[in-house]
Amino acid sequence: MVEPWSDTENDLVVADYFAMLKEDVAGNSYNKAEHNRLLQQRIDRTKGSIEFKHQNVSAVLCGFNEPWISGYKPALNFQSSLVDAVWRWLNSNRDWLHPRTVVDASRVAEEKPLWIGPPPTHRNEPPPSNLEAMSALARKYDAAERDAKNRALGEAGEELVLNSERLRLEHEGRLDLAQKVRWTAKEDGDGYGYDILSFEANGEDRLLEVKTTNGWEYSPFHISRNELSVANERKEHWHLIRLWDFSKSPKAFSIRPPLENHAQLTATNFLAKLF
Repeated sequence: MVEPWSDTENDLVVADYFAMLKEDVAGNSYNKAEHNRLLQQRIDRTKGSIEFKHQNVSAVLCGFNEPWISGYKPALNFQSSLVDAVWRWLNSNRDWLHPRTVVDASRVAEEKPLWIGPPPTHRNEPPPSNLEAMSALARKYDAAERDAKNRALGEAGEELVLNSERLRLEHEGRLDLAQKVRWTAKEDGDGYGYDILSFEANGEDRLLEVKTTNGWEYSPFHISRNELSVANERKEHWHLIRLWDFSKSPKAFSIRPPLENHAQLTATNFLAKLF
């Protein structure tokens, strides 16, 4: 009978995973086999067992809206103690992605606009059981709230879209409009129901609400009542731009109102009025 992994073993494999992930995010090469071999010497587990545990870590990180190593395909059926180990590491290393986030915002979209595709469909989503498991983990640990509170991540995403919009309009021969693109959330403050005021090539308003995550495309996100209200009031011009995998290779898709056609909206806040 195989003994359950101890907290010490989980902490070691999680630390090793993040050592590789840091190199992965930075675009540096590293040797997975060598990492595995060294871990075998420290925790007395087989090569296959360690590799599967690395896949488990990928699955947990998906649920946490964090980047993961693409070479370790997420595998479910992990112990709850592994979730605790990943959570411990993240809480002890809260700013591990911060430098990369800032660098990305300043250099991406310098040469060509960000390609913004359609939202994911049922045809390309993971098996329902996997998707629900990831979603349940995200809800339990409120991964969307952590993304929303990550000010550096949010601003970096907005800056990327801002630069991309200006570049798109320049490429379309509308330098006059490119110069008018405005970072509303930063220059005018919150409350407008969108982050960026941009334009279509014909001069019509293009109102962009940007939601950014380092996680995968199915990562949940928070949206305010005001944002939903503006989306419905100005649905001809309002776009939700979802940026994902931001720390490694930023990708984006757009959602148009009504949002209920694309996502399940769940109320997460309540107004408490004393009797």
